[in-house]
Amino acid sequence: MQNLFAAAELVTRRVEMRKIDSKEACATILESVYDTDIADMWDALTNKERLPRWFAPVEGEFRLGGRYQIKGNAGGEITKCIDKKRFDLTWEYGGDTSWLSVMIRQDGDKVWLCVEHLAYTGSEHFETYGPGATGVGWDLALLGFSVYLKTGMSANDADLMNSPELKEIIPLCAKEWGQAAIAAGYDKDNAILAATNTEKFYLGG
Repeated sequence: MQNLFAAAELVTRRVEMRKIDSKEACATILESVYDTDIADMWDALTNKERLPRWFAPVEGEFRLGGRYQIKGNAGGEITKCIDKKRFDLTWEYGGDTSWLSVMIRQDGDKVWLCVEHLAYTGSEHFETYGPGATGVGWDLALLGFSVYLKTGMSANDADLMNSPELKEIIPLCAKEWGQAAIAAGYDKDNAILAATNTEKFYLGG
């Protein structure tokens, strides 16, 4: 398996305070570079046959206005689609709605993927875990994506979730999300506590 630490270190993590309809919200943003081309990356992100290899089975109508459903997870509506550049969708789970944007850009011979998840902050869940709850979840997805693009192996075949490296990567990612929250203007003590809670959650503590 490729070096998971190297893949995790390529990810930049950023948090932004936003407002949605005058309500406080938080954007959790991840960006990383991959050794592939735009057409292949777009296909890996939108092909129902390939999504289970690094993410999860997804059903539905993959078109503007279509609805999707991730097996055992969120569903929603595709609200924007620009071929090989970007798609936006609602992320509906547990009675709550948030918003996901997935963007691709090319810089020279490098192809970048940016994932932005925007959600309201006025919940007990956000107070407990902060942006890291969403952030670490997408960190794990991007690690699976990196393994798949690099080796052709699925995250399950590579036994990604049980790898010893992952037990060390999760705390590092959680702490980075805590620091990103502080940089965005969130209270330092609360951000550090939330990052600790997130780390314990993903490690099963």
